This record gives sequence, structure tokens and C-alpha cells, in this order.
Amino acid sequence: MSNNHWTFITNHAAVLTLLGREDNLTARKIGSQLNITTRTVYRIIRDLEQEGYIKKSKDGRENRYTVNQTLPLRHKNQRDIQVRELLLAISHQ
Repeated sequence: MSNNHWTFITNHAAVLTLLGREDNLTARKIGSQLNITTRTVYRIIRDLEQEGYIKKSKDGRENRYTVNQTLPLRHKNQRDIQVRELLLAISHQ
């Protein structure tokens, strides 16, 4: 068996999924749950925010994130799939 550790879900999709479930997660908590660095989480959050997939707001000292579930996925072959459908498909609710 290979030591190559890969997954089917990208870190961007994993962060988006976590934020879709809970809007008040910190970057540290997200990183811990996904086993990625806080710096990587901040970069992913910035990417998602710049493309309109999440909206960040302040609640005191905490950041809150709202996922825009109506946007289509980015890949040209998946533009007919909305974020909401992705979240439903990979959510374990």
C-alpha cells in the first residue's frame, strides 16, 4: 500500500463544507479538523471570499462566515451544479 495520502475532496471543498455546517469556526479549529495549517485555512478562506462563495462578517472579535449556496461550482464541467448540491452530497447529516 502506498504512503501517498490523497483524498477525493479538496481542501477548498472541505473548508466550505465545514463553514456550511457551522458559521463560527475559527481557522485554527478548521485546520485541526482537516489536518492542515492555519495559514492554509486563511488562504482558502481568502480564495472562497474573493470568488463570492463565502461572506465574512465580524461578531465582536470573531469572524462569522455565510456560504453562498446558490453559486455554481467552478469547473467548466460542473457549472450546472450549485454549491448547495455539493454540500448536500458530501455532508454527513
